[in-house]
Parts: sequence; C-alpha cells; structure tokens
Amino acid sequence: MSGATMVRDLEQAAADAVEAALKQGATDAEFTISEGEEFNVSVRMREVESVKEAGSRGAGVRVLVGQRTGSSYTSDLSPEGIATMVTAALALAKITSEDPHAGLPEREALGKLAGDLRMYDPAIEQLETPVKIEMAKRAECAALDFDPRIQNSEGAGFSTSHSRRVFANSRGFVGSYRTTSCGLSVSPIAKQDGSMERDYWYTASRYLAELESPELVGRTAAERAIRRLNPRKVPTQKAPILFEPRTARALLGDIFDAVNGSSIYRHASFLAGKLGEKIAAESVTVVDDATIPGLFGTCPFDDEGVASRRTMVIEKGVLSHYLLNTYTARKLGLHTTGNASRGITGNAGVGPGNFFLEAGKSGAEEILAGIPSGLYVTELIGGGGNTVTGDYSSGAAGMWIENGKLAYPVSEITIAGNMQQMLLDIAEIGSDLEFRGSIAAPTILIREMMISGQ
Repeated sequence: MSGATMVRDLEQAAADAVEAALKQGATDAEFTISEGEEFNVSVRMREVESVKEAGSRGAGVRVLVGQRTGSSYTSDLSPEGIATMVTAALALAKITSEDPHAGLPEREALGKLAGDLRMYDPAIEQLETPVKIEMAKRAECAALDFDPRIQNSEGAGFSTSHSRRVFANSRGFVGSYRTTSCGLSVSPIAKQDGSMERDYWYTASRYLAELESPELVGRTAAERAIRRLNPRKVPTQKAPILFEPRTARALLGDIFDAVNGSSIYRHASFLAGKLGEKIAAESVTVVDDATIPGLFGTCPFDDEGVASRRTMVIEKGVLSHYLLNTYTARKLGLHTTGNASRGITGNAGVGPGNFFLEAGKSGAEEILAGIPSGLYVTELIGGGGNTVTGDYSSGAAGMWIENGKLAYPVSEITIAGNMQQMLLDIAEIGSDLEFRGSIAAPTILIREMMISGQ
C-alpha cells in the first residue's frame, strides 16, 4: 500500500468514526489516530548495553452530548473496535456533569497550514540499526579518547522516531501529518585528584543531516566534564547570574507554565490578570510559533484542528497574549491561540509550538566579558519556578566569573529570586538562540540573584 493510499484510508477511518458517533447520539465528536515507531540504543564503555524498538498504534474519540463530554480509546482500529470505543465514550458522556465551556472550536477557527513544514525526513526512517549503534559508539569514543581525565562514562545513546497523526471532527475538519526525530547524547565522567564530575552534551533534530557529528558531541561533553573538576563553594551573596542556553531553556519553560491558559483561568499564575502590562525588560520578546519549518514544535494544526500560528506572548517587555486552547479561551473570554495539545484521548491541554525568547545582538563571550564577578550556570538541579507565586529556587552548578572570564567551577549552591523581578532584571540576551526542543532560549544575563553557598 502506498503512503498516499494509507493516509487516505486513515483519514477516511477517522471521518467514519466521527459519523458513527453522530449517528449514535453525539452532538459533536472528534477522533484521533496516532501511530509510530521508536528506536533507542545505549552504549557504555564502548559496548552496547541495550537496543529497544517499539511500535504503537491507537485511536481515541471525544464526544459531546450537549455540554457533557466523554472519551475513550482503543488499539483495535477495526470497524468493530471503533464502534465499541464510540459506545463507551457516549456512555461516559451521559453520566458526566455539564460544562458550559465545553465544545469544539468554531468552524472559522479550523484550518491547517499548506506547504512543506519539514517535519518528516525519510532518511531517519530508512536508517539501518548498525548505523545507529555506530553513531552512539562514535560519540562515546570521542569523549573517552579526548583526555586521560575522562576515565568513565554513564553511556551514550542514539534514538529515532517516526510517527503519523490523523485528526477529524464533526465540523468538517480532516487532516494528517508525519513527523520524524533523532537525537544523540553522551555523558562522560572525569576524574582528577579525588574529584569526580560528570556532564553531558546532546544534539537533536527532525532531520538526520542536521545533527551535530558524533565526534563533536563527544568532545563537547568531555570538555564540559573536565571543566567541572575540583569545584569550589562560594560565599552566600547577591551576584549577576548568566544562564547558558541549556539552563535558560529551563527558565523559559517556567515562563510557559505561567502563560498557559489553564494556569491563568485557575488564577494559579503570577501573570494572571496582567495582559497589556509591562512584566519584563524592554529587550524581552517571547514568541510561540508553530509555523517555523523543521523545528520540534512545528505542525500544520493543533490537536483540535485549529491552524497553527505565530503568537507574540511578551513583546518588548509587555505581556501581549496567553497561550490558549478552545476551552481555556472560553473560560477567559478570549480566542484560542492554536495551542491545544493532547494524546489520543481526553480533553485537550495547552502545549507549546516553538516557544522561544528572541535572540539579542551580543555574543555570549561578549556578555561574559562585561561581568566583573558572577555565576555562569551550566546545570540546574531540581526546584525551579513556582508558577503561582513567582518564587524561584533551584540547586545549581557552573563556573565562577572573575574579570569577565570563567575562573573556576562551583557546585553545591542554590540560586533564588522571584520570576517577576528576574524578568525585569534581564540585562543582556545573547545571539546564540538554538532549538534542541520545542522550548528554546539564548544566553540570558540576570542583573542580580541570591546565591546560597557557604
């Protein structure tokens, strides 16, 4: 069966399931099919530890009977299996409470992007297992051979996935798309004079050719591990904090949680009620954009069939939009931003497209050179932001900055502040924005935070 024929068959199955739900008494319905395969290989000390392959195929339906909802799912895509699933969802809908905000998107909100969004790379699906194993081995070998101080390893891994998603609803929407992804990581351990430290590096992409080379991944991981040897403690103090992109992404993830419509309507976010207000430094612009070709958060439509789009979340320091699905938008008297996200069944939540802090003009080295004394954060350990209060606290490790240079490694410290003030205190934003996931940020310098050390 050709790929095009398979897509038509799956889209027809989805449309048929919706029609079956309507015939059995649903006033509205939506149906999702998801199928895919995943591969993971892990190696340690140059030997293969495990190889895992898994495939999955399932379908889910959500039905509405008036303003009551019910959901069910199945892995049996036969007509009988789908019919049983629809019956179960309708039975659940009849015993649930009414929700005045429940319902599908309005017809005019439905749609999908046209053109190639570079979400699928056939080279990943065609990649042979021996090549995948060799990629992981090459990365770990590059780390182990980099320096005599790299004496052990927590291993390296290479993974691939490819999937297809089909969605249909009772308001005339039918759509589907395919995605691929691949990733490579390695975690070496450095030892010297009784000190033992680990670090890691990774690369990920929707396209095989866009991965960093295994040798670069291994060398980078090794350099980072060696840099952490013989760490010191620093006195408790207030000081500038420089987040590298890897840790800045975690900070931006906390911001996403704070602009998530689910948090907003429950008043569980420190940004609730602040649309149109200045909440960050003027240099801060945060965007959610699921239309950028080739990235992890890109898709032609969200999980309710609403066309993907670009949303300015924070614009020059001003909070412009929350991120919403249909339900949260109705709760807040607003319009969906096309951010519905869910598995194959149940009510949709809110998820990111490509959620990122726009890059600044200064290179990371240039920002570093301007810091007389401070902390360069390369790892965050537990904790994070409290979305309700905005309080922020996390264990951290990194490098101490003296006279614009990385002077020595530090560990066993905690950094703390309040996210409201941290946003206002962003002093510099680097030019080094890179996407290794659906949330991304460049280097960020925060003017001052509390460091708890000795």
